[in-house]
Amino acid sequence: MTYTQMLLNRASKQIGLACIATLLSMNMASSAVAQDSAVPHDTWSSGAPMWRPIVAPSVAVLGNRIYVVGGFIDWNSGTGTADTQIYNPASNTWSRGVSLPTPLHDAAAAVVNNVLYVFGGMEGLSTFLSTVWAYDPQTKTWSSKSAMPTARAQAAAVVKNNIIYVIGGYIGSAHVNNVESYNPATDTWTEEVPLLAEKSTPIAGLIGGWIVAADGYTDRGDTGDTEAYNPSASAWKSVAPDPTPRDGECGGSIGGQLYVASGNNNGPVVTLTDSFNALSNTWTRLADIPQATLEPGYAVYKGKLYCFGGAGTWLGPPLNNVQIYQP
Repeated sequence: MTYTQMLLNRASKQIGLACIATLLSMNMASSAVAQDSAVPHDTWSSGAPMWRPIVAPSVAVLGNRIYVVGGFIDWNSGTGTADTQIYNPASNTWSRGVSLPTPLHDAAAAVVNNVLYVFGGMEGLSTFLSTVWAYDPQTKTWSSKSAMPTARAQAAAVVKNNIIYVIGGYIGSAHVNNVESYNPATDTWTEEVPLLAEKSTPIAGLIGGWIVAADGYTDRGDTGDTEAYNPSASAWKSVAPDPTPRDGECGGSIGGQLYVASGNNNGPVVTLTDSFNALSNTWTRLADIPQATLEPGYAVYKGKLYCFGGAGTWLGPPLNNVQIYQP
């Protein structure tokens, strides 16, 4: 099955919640976002547009900048780019960074100790990658690191205690539940306990010491599957599913909640935004994203969610807009 065919096919149990709530209650106070009455909450705003419209880039915060790396410039041909676009949230401006060694799209990204890592992804429509690229802003160079044990695209990456967890994804003709952790200090990989459900494009974030992975496309379509993982206990547990099942969404964790916006809901691209509260194991409907988008890049910076580009319709032209959510 080609990547295009896979995309065309897109169209709670409460296990262990008591222990999740106990751990979260111990950590939530330090991670909560202060609610400044002068800030307009539950609102969307726009940032300066990117100089290159893009779908499925890798995005991560490096220092006080947001790096938007690679991505599709043409869905139908599978044409990717090696471009690095750098956004400065303080000045709302863009600059060009050092290009990747090779064009790719649908990779995962994370930052540890001021180094940006890009995991896997694809070249074209059928070549799945296990490569790991590391960008050092001091030397302004990319270097190759130890390859992932499992080549895949459309995974999520979460950092906990300077270890990067690469979660889920897609390989060839199947969605996967693989979870592998990378230690940048030793440049080594470890196989972790797999997800309960195979899925690509999940939204994942760290909440009170737990890794929460929500949504994504499974072999059964968009199910809203949401799971929580305690690395110290090596176990995934089902929690309340997203009431708006979706894949190819924008999202991230802010102040003890996981936010999920837009994406494909078993067919249409939706504008709905929801958040998951792990303490109460509930989802809350929030303000709609202004422009529905599929497979945008995304990152959280200083308590705000940034959604970069994507496409407004299935296989539609790439967008260059920046949509910013203030919880």
